Amino acid sequence: MMDWTKWLALPPLASAHGKDVDRMMLFIHLMMVVLFVGWFIYFVYVLWRFNQKRQPKADSTGARSHFSSYVEGTVAAVEIALLLGFAIPMWVKLNETRNLPKPEESTLVRITGEQFQWYFTYPGNDGKYGRQNIALVSASNPLGYDPDDENGKDDFTVVKEMHVPVGKPVLLRVTSKDVIHSFKAAALRFTLDAVPGVANTSTFTPTRPGRYMITCAQLCGVGHARMAGILYVDTPEQYAKWLAEKQAEKNKPTTPAPAPSPAPAT
Repeated sequence: MMDWTKWLALPPLASAHGKDVDRMMLFIHLMMVVLFVGWFIYFVYVLWRFNQKRQPKADSTGARSHFSSYVEGTVAAVEIALLLGFAIPMWVKLNETRNLPKPEESTLVRITGEQFQWYFTYPGNDGKYGRQNIALVSASNPLGYDPDDENGKDDFTVVKEMHVPVGKPVLLRVTSKDVIHSFKAAALRFTLDAVPGVANTSTFTPTRPGRYMITCAQLCGVGHARMAGILYVDTPEQYAKWLAEKQAEKNKPTTPAPAPSPAPAT
C-alpha cells in the first residue's frame, strides 16, 4: 500500500489516533486536487467560449436561462455536504477524546511551557503531584512546587526531554508560565495549546518506539524557533530504567560545599 504520508511530507506515524488525522488530511488534499482540476477546466472553457473572435461584441441582454442559478445551487449543496461530511465525524471523534483514560492506567505527565523551553513533570510511585504556589517560584524552583508537601517528595521534573512507554495511554496536563505556547509532536499528530492560568488535558497512545521532535506551534517570542524538545518513546524496560535513574538522582543526597579556606595571616 502506498505511504501517503511521504507525499504530505509527514514524519512516520507513531500514535494510535494519528491514522484518523492522516485520513482527513489525505481527503482534504484530494478534494483540493479535484477542485483545482474542475475550476481549471472551467477556466479554460470560459477563455475559449467567450474569446473575442467567437464573440466580438458584448451581449447586453444577459442570461436567458436559469442554468447559472442551478449551478450556484449545486455548488452550495456540495459545499454543505462536504462541511457536514467533515463536521459530523469530527464531532464523534471529539466526544471520544473527552473520554480520558483513568490516571492509574496511564502515564501521567504535566507539561509547562516557558519562553523558551518545556518542563516535563512526573509523579512518583504514588501517582500524586505536590502542590504548586506561585509565591514559591524561584530560579531553583521554576514551577513553584511546595517542598513540604508529602505528595511531591518523589516528583521530578526534566527539561526539554520527555519519556513515555510504548503502547500505554499518556495523560497530559498542559499549561504555560508566561505567554501562549502550543505543545506539538508531529509524529504523534498531536497538538495542545499551553495557556497561562489554564490546564488543558488530553491523551495519546504512542505506538512506535523512537526519538521524535517536540516543537512549539504558537509564535511565542524571539526565541520561538529554539523552543524544541525530544520525545522518547521507550520500551517498558527502557522506561522503567529511565524512571529508576531519575528517582535515584532525586534521592541522591546533596554534598555540602566545602568551607572556604582561611585567609593567610598577614
